[in-house]
Amino acid sequence: MLRYFVIATVVVVGIAMAIAAWTNRDLIRIKIASVYASAPPKPEPSTGIGTGTRAGMRGDAPWALSALPECLIQTSKTTGPRDYVLAHLPPDAVAVAPPATLKFGDCTISVAGAEAYVRRGADRFRIPPPARFYRTPRGVALLRGNAAGGNELRVYEPGPERANEHE
Repeated sequence: MLRYFVIATVVVVGIAMAIAAWTNRDLIRIKIASVYASAPPKPEPSTGIGTGTRAGMRGDAPWALSALPECLIQTSKTTGPRDYVLAHLPPDAVAVAPPATLKFGDCTISVAGAEAYVRRGADRFRIPPPARFYRTPRGVALLRGNAAGGNELRVYEPGPERANEHE
């Protein structure tokens, strides 16, 4: 009799599981099928590192010299009224009369009137007016005015392992 009881229990539990599976079939759905997915083509292998060309940066940049540490390193910055700022100009500084060209490493600064153009590789920056350059015993200084009437003096020295070659 125990044998019939075990068989009946297995049948009842099996039917209960089948009913539970049927009513919850969305929760336990397993679908295995072969699927074909489209993929974009792979790019051709490159022939070497750095073969692409880099587009240069361009634009008005009063801070251009401060952003090129390979050429010049900013050693000081002074802001305020013109007399205060000029008092911080390095001794023996000489005004650069435009037109002039200053070279520091692979950077070229073309002083044209009250503005300047900085070139380094493919990069081209314009230092908007009013800008005035001074040669110093150790590098160059830039005096700029702004629309609010303030003044800013930035003093630069040649970057590491760069000889000062200003012309």
